Amino acid sequence: MTLIQRLLAKGIIDREKASLFETEVKEKNLKEEEVILESGVIGEKDLFKLKSQELKIPLKEILPEEVSLRVLEFIPEESARYYKIIPLGKEDGILDVGMVYPEDLANQEALNFISRQGKWKSRVFLITLSNFDMFLKQYKTLKKEVEKALSQLERDLEDEKIKPGGMPSVAEFERLAEEAPITKVVAVILGHGVDGRASDIHIEPTGTNLRVRYRLDGILHSSIFLPLRLLPAIISRIKILSALKIDETRMPQDGRFSARFNNKSVDFRVATFPTVLGEKVAIRILDSNQGLKSLDDLGLTGRNLELIKITIAKPYGLILVTGPTGSGKTTTLYTVLRMLNKEGKNIVTLEDPVEYFIDGINQSQVKSEIGYDFASGLRHILRQAPDIIMVGEIRDEETANLTTHAALTGHLVLATLHTNNSLGVIPRLVDLGVKPFLIPPTLEIAIAQRLVRKLCQDCKKKVEPDNQTKEIILQSLASLPEARRKEINLSKFEIFEPQGCKKCNSSGFSERIAVFEVLEMTKELAEIVLHEPSEAKIAEEAFRQGMITMKQDGILKALEGITTIQEVIRVAEEK
Repeated sequence: MTLIQRLLAKGIIDREKASLFETEVKEKNLKEEEVILESGVIGEKDLFKLKSQELKIPLKEILPEEVSLRVLEFIPEESARYYKIIPLGKEDGILDVGMVYPEDLANQEALNFISRQGKWKSRVFLITLSNFDMFLKQYKTLKKEVEKALSQLERDLEDEKIKPGGMPSVAEFERLAEEAPITKVVAVILGHGVDGRASDIHIEPTGTNLRVRYRLDGILHSSIFLPLRLLPAIISRIKILSALKIDETRMPQDGRFSARFNNKSVDFRVATFPTVLGEKVAIRILDSNQGLKSLDDLGLTGRNLELIKITIAKPYGLILVTGPTGSGKTTTLYTVLRMLNKEGKNIVTLEDPVEYFIDGINQSQVKSEIGYDFASGLRHILRQAPDIIMVGEIRDEETANLTTHAALTGHLVLATLHTNNSLGVIPRLVDLGVKPFLIPPTLEIAIAQRLVRKLCQDCKKKVEPDNQTKEIILQSLASLPEARRKEINLSKFEIFEPQGCKKCNSSGFSERIAVFEVLEMTKELAEIVLHEPSEAKIAEEAFRQGMITMKQDGILKALEGITTIQEVIRVAEEK
C-alpha cells in the first residue's frame, strides 16, 4: 500500500484528493512525500510515522550535532545528497544509516555498493526530509565554513582585478594574508584541528589542489581540498603568525605561535618545507595537558615503572629514551622532568624545538643556523651548574661524548636517541664514538617506546581470538619472564575489538598509549659492553634481566582491553 492509499484508507484524504496526488506524482516526477507535505493535509512527523509502519522500518530522530564529522566520512557527500542517505553512528561494527526513501531500489543498491566498498555492514532507519536537510547543512561543516571565506576572497581578488591564473607579488600576498577572508580560512582550519583533538595539521599542495589533512590518534585523514592558487596566501598567513620570513620559499623554516580557542590558549608548532609543487606546512597542535601525564598514564607498569622510578631518584647517570619520530619520547621526558622539578634542583634543557613550557625549568631552543647546536649548548649548560640536564636529541659524536661526560661528572642527564629498540642503544653509542668503557658507569637505563591507539572503553567488544591471533599471542609471550607468565592464563584468554560509538566519534579508539621496553645497566651487561657489545649478546642479558619487549608489553595491554593485537603488530612488530 502506498502512502497516498494509506492516507485514503485512514480517511485523511478523499478519493478526489488521492487521485490528484497520484497525477501530480506521475506528471511532475515527484515523490509521494513531497506532494503530500506540500498540500499540508498531514504533518511531516505523522506522515513518516505512517511510512515507518508501512515499511516496518524504525523512524529515527537525531540531531545533526550528535553525529561526528568522522562518521559522515563513511558516505561521500555527493552520494548522500543524491540518494538521500546519511550515516548516523557506528556501534558494534555496524553503521546506522538514515534513509528518506529506503523503499527505493536504486537507493538500496547504492547503499549496498558503498558498504561493500567500505567493508562495513549497515542498519537502516527512516528519517524525515527536514531531518535530512538539517544533516546536509551540517554534513561538511569545515568545508562550508572555508567555502564561505573563499567566496569573499574571490570577490576581493576580482576587486583588485587580479587576472585569473596571475600570481600576486609578495607584498600583495602579505596584505591578503592579513585580510579577513584568508584569516578566516586559516582560523577555521586551526579551530577544527583543536576541536577534533588532532595532533597535527598538514597543508600540502598536490598537482591540482591544496589538501588539508588532520592526524587523529596517529592516523592522517583528508578533510578538505582548496584551490591551489590560495597556497601562497595561506602559507603567508601562517608565516606571519609564526614570525617567519614570508619571502623565503626555498628553505625550510620553523616557528611557533599561540591562539585562543574555546577560552583556552593553544600552542602551535609550525614547520614549512619546500616541495616541487610549492611550500608544504605541518602544524603540530601542542596540548599542554600531555605534559601533565603521570608515568602510569603513559603506559608504564610493573618492572618498567619500578626501574624508571628508581633511576630518576639517583643523583647522576644517563637515561636514554629511544624510538622513531612521533613515538612520544618528548612526552615521556617532560613527564619525568615535571616529577624532578623541585625548588632545590637546577634543571636546564636543550631542545629543538621547545614543545611545552614548564615553570621552574630553564629551557633553551637550539639554533643550528647561528652555530648554537646541541654540542655548543651542552658546553655552555655545564657552566650553569645544573643538577639535571635534558638534551633533546643525540645526533652526532660530539653531542654523544659531551652527554656521556656530563653524566659521568655528577649530573642526571636525560636524552633521546634514534634506534629501533633498547637493545640498539649501546651499539649506537659506540657507533657515535663513545668509548665502550665509559658506557657502563654512565648509562643507567635505555627506554624504547612506540604509540598505539587506545580502545574506546565505552564501546569495545570482547571477542574470542581466531587461531592465527592465538598463535601470535602464544609465540610472543613464550619468552615472557617466568614470574610474569605465571600471572596470565595462557590456556584461555580473550581480546577486544573496536566498535564505535558517539564518545569516540565512531572510530572505536580514543587517544593513544605507549608500549615500552626498558633495558637496565647491570654488572653482567657491563661485561658484555666491554668485551662484545653486539645486539645478540645484549638480548641474552635483557632476557636474563626479565625485560619485556615492546611487542610483549603491547600484547599484555591488548589482553587487558587497552588496545588491539592489530595495533600492537602495526607499531611494534619485530623486524
